[in-house]
Amino acid sequence: MEKPEAIIQKISGNDDIPLPRYMTSQAAGMDIFAAVIEEEIIEPGQRKKIPTGIKVALPEGYEAQIRPRSGLALNQGITLLNSPGTIDADYRGEIALIVINHGQEPFVVKRGMRLAQMVVQKTCRLKWVEASELTTTSRGSGGFGHT
Repeated sequence: MEKPEAIIQKISGNDDIPLPRYMTSQAAGMDIFAAVIEEEIIEPGQRKKIPTGIKVALPEGYEAQIRPRSGLALNQGITLLNSPGTIDADYRGEIALIVINHGQEPFVVKRGMRLAQMVVQKTCRLKWVEASELTTTSRGSGGFGHT
């Protein structure tokens, strides 16, 4: 299996926050952790930007997708807006999570808790070739709910 290298930096004051890590031997996503200074309460229907305490430098041709954790979504109704979020190879700022509470109870974000997952994938850049018509398919222009 290919294992490209990427650079990661912990932001000052976050030495106690674990680096993103795979929780099982065949996991596609690495869990990433909340780097809140003190507990953050997210009320039902509320959203908050939660820091992770890390910055990354991905190799050219790769992106990191930030996705919700299924257990939090199922058990507490916690998910991420703008999901999946994309971390581009040229972004050098802190990775932050836009967390929303779709649950019925307030949700407490604690320092160091596993809050999201990161999947790193290859990307490609394409070149548009403009045409006056597209080729036909059996599906045609059938969209939402068509299949």
